[in-house]
Amino acid sequence: MGRVEYHALLLILLFLNASMVGCFANDDGSEILDADALNIAPDPLTAGIFQSVYFKADEAMRVLIPYLVLQPTTGYVQNGTVLDLGENEESEIVILIPPRIDSFVVLIGEPGREYFPIREGNISWATWIESGMKASRGVEIISSEFENNLLQLSNSTETGGSVSVKMASIIRPIAASVSVENGGMHSTGIVSGFETFNMLSVLSDETTDPFDTCDGAKGYLNRWAGMGSPGYECGADFLVAEFTEYGYDNVERHRFQYIEGNPEAYNICAYKEGYEYPDEWMVIGAHFDIAPIIAPTPVDMGAPRGYGTRVGAYDNTVGTSVVLNMAEAMFDIPTRRGIVFCLWSSEEGGKRGSIAWVDDIPDEITISNYINIDMGGVNWPGNGTPSDRVGPDGTGSYPASQENWPFRVYIGPDTEEDVINQPKMVYLAEWLAGDALGVEEQLAVLNGELGAAWAEAGEPGIIINEATTARSDHASFQAIDTVTVGFGGLVDGYDCYHQTCDTIDEMIYWMENDHASGMQNLINSVDLMTWYGTMIFLHLDHQPILNSYL
Repeated sequence: MGRVEYHALLLILLFLNASMVGCFANDDGSEILDADALNIAPDPLTAGIFQSVYFKADEAMRVLIPYLVLQPTTGYVQNGTVLDLGENEESEIVILIPPRIDSFVVLIGEPGREYFPIREGNISWATWIESGMKASRGVEIISSEFENNLLQLSNSTETGGSVSVKMASIIRPIAASVSVENGGMHSTGIVSGFETFNMLSVLSDETTDPFDTCDGAKGYLNRWAGMGSPGYECGADFLVAEFTEYGYDNVERHRFQYIEGNPEAYNICAYKEGYEYPDEWMVIGAHFDIAPIIAPTPVDMGAPRGYGTRVGAYDNTVGTSVVLNMAEAMFDIPTRRGIVFCLWSSEEGGKRGSIAWVDDIPDEITISNYINIDMGGVNWPGNGTPSDRVGPDGTGSYPASQENWPFRVYIGPDTEEDVINQPKMVYLAEWLAGDALGVEEQLAVLNGELGAAWAEAGEPGIIINEATTARSDHASFQAIDTVTVGFGGLVDGYDCYHQTCDTIDEMIYWMENDHASGMQNLINSVDLMTWYGTMIFLHLDHQPILNSYL
């Protein structure tokens, strides 16, 4: 039986199970409500959008909605809620429908219930139901954040006993005129891998433009940090224009100098004020600069590539594109805390741009959390490519020994390799991967550096990991004790890392395998990265995660 047919059969069995649960009773003798007494519309739901969902109950019940929901009076996003429905009562609520999974689950309990069981972070709701809904974790129902608003959820060791479940299906539409092979499966939603890839293509376009005085190309190449670098300056102008077009009216060029009298290129940051806590900022960043060319030796002459790149598609135009996609989507969503989208200069020279920005944070401002995007797209769902294949640039040294290239979720600060120092952020990252992001089967959570632990875990595709070293701009925020989460892919194992061959064509080539085209896998990968950052951001605006050892 194929994978698609198996999952279809599993869903049918789960739906049957959901309707049968009401035939049983709790350990204390109380009856479990019949799941058929609750109706959900529409069915199917549309993945990756804020959608009005209607619930109608044939009998009185309390319904747990374990997804991001929209508060009706403030427009803020909230981390789940419950609905209290009387007999023959109906209610409407706006929910961010999970973007990368095909089933939607709510839990049904008796009226006035104080606790609900929940799944473990590393499994989906479907797997939890299939395995008997055993729970060691729960949530407590607590007061509304604001008067006359939705009830909230708080983590608890109490589960409240058994519940019934109701499921609906989720479908993610394919954008018009986009084939599956060209990324159609990940082409819709408030953010999408397809839109991130489109921005990557704009920035990385190497097509010659003889009238372009910046870099001689249609895209924005040669973004080498440093005063007077035409490629960087023109690229920065483009970024300012993009943020302004999205609606941000406070876009700053943060110029700094690392050596006295030698100003660096500048960071570009878009600011949006928070409505409840304007002195708390949530920061999302990626470095915009690329590795400068030091030894530009043509590869077609049979010589080593040398160091540096004109394009920097993987490092880090992908990260820049993710941040822009997120910034466009987040502008119309009201937030409690201020949000800052920053594209850093001089990361390749030692994280100098983010260090300078952190040093200039106003005294009255607290950074609640930081999300970093640095390199992505050469990772899961791609895998090792046979070393005898010849790549687009005429070379062919590919790591055939690696079965999988990990998609990395890196969290810190971390002080001990054998201890998870930031358990709340690790759990949030795990919770989203286990269900909404659809990578339950590929997921592993490790302590410390990857190395042997990765191999022992069976070389999974998605790795949530803490490490005592930080090689990107998240280090600047960890230095001020901010809890950070970042996303990235293959690092030192990628032959085009900091090389002239760091192009989109090379990424597509590396990502091709027996399961999908290189384009399809690449867009799937950046879709995961874009959605991961977006959903973690929305969770953290409601409930920031502070440093656990302060």
